[in-house]
Amino acid sequence: MINKGKSLGKTVARNRKARYNYKILETVEAGIMLKGTEVKSLREGKASINESFASDQNGELFLLNAHIPEYSHGTFTHDPRAARKLLLHSREILKFVVAIQRKGLTIVPLSIYFNNRGRAKVELGCAIGKQQHDKREASKQRDWSRQKARLIRESN
Repeated sequence: MINKGKSLGKTVARNRKARYNYKILETVEAGIMLKGTEVKSLREGKASINESFASDQNGELFLLNAHIPEYSHGTFTHDPRAARKLLLHSREILKFVVAIQRKGLTIVPLSIYFNNRGRAKVELGCAIGKQQHDKREASKQRDWSRQKARLIRESN
């Protein structure tokens, strides 16, 4: 589990639609194996994880479909949509593999950030997809809370 008290460093990419499309059951912090130009590109703040997900391949978790563009000043280039290995303890990997296979859950990245030590980290969420009526209900709740806050602000 990710420690809520721990201060996160610079956030590079955030998957804002993940909390709308999925119900997040659990979150965990994972390291990510990157090449040098990928790290430099991330430090520039260029990345997209909107359509990405984590998948099991031979007992290891990989981040698929994440877009980290090529570094503009580098001579060595990398594949922007390459599969990137996620660094987790074997118990955590096993737990995620079981959740994917038995329970039909999805592992979605919620954000990519640099921690206080300068290491690239991925916040993963174990999620189940929301139905359309659940999305409408969440939208209604969000609109009502905004309207309620506006009314309270106007009355004061």
